[in-house]
Amino acid sequence: MRGRREERREERQDERQTFGRGGNANRYKMRQNLVSIGDDFWIENEQGQRVYKVDGKALRVRSTLIFEDAHGQELAKIQEKMARVRDTMEIEGPNGQTLATVKKAMITPVRERFSLDIAGGGDIEIQGNLLDHEYTFEQGGKKIAETSKKWFRIADSYGVEIAQGQNEIVILAATVAVDMIAHGRR
Repeated sequence: MRGRREERREERQDERQTFGRGGNANRYKMRQNLVSIGDDFWIENEQGQRVYKVDGKALRVRSTLIFEDAHGQELAKIQEKMARVRDTMEIEGPNGQTLATVKKAMITPVRERFSLDIAGGGDIEIQGNLLDHEYTFEQGGKKIAETSKKWFRIADSYGVEIAQGQNEIVILAATVAVDMIAHGRR
């Protein structure tokens, strides 16, 4: 039987193959303080190409952002949920179906935590220093995505690394939702 130490060492090796320098994760560049309703912004890939656009719809009763591809095709909609005890934002597909719900944890003793409740199961825990954009997405105890400012020298930018095979749209939309909730820009 392998010990817990060996298992943890293998997990870290797997993470290094996916995340960080030389890893195979997909990388995106986000702007810090990126969202205020009525504004639009672009999410770029690691080559600097504009890949996704987030369109902040003004004049709505609740905060709404439209997540589009580079050609203007709607991929998702991010909306705050009204009349909730804790901060909650819903991510909907282009046909109005709920893809996921981002919820802030009620009690956050050491680190800030959010849950990303995926429609159909496979929920994701988001935790770390959300205000400084240094946090991870974990599913079943395994890191599947990470945000960090360490990849950019530009003060108002941060990166999002997403492991291969993950739903990038949902994770990037959740990153936008977390940014809105954590920084109170709705």
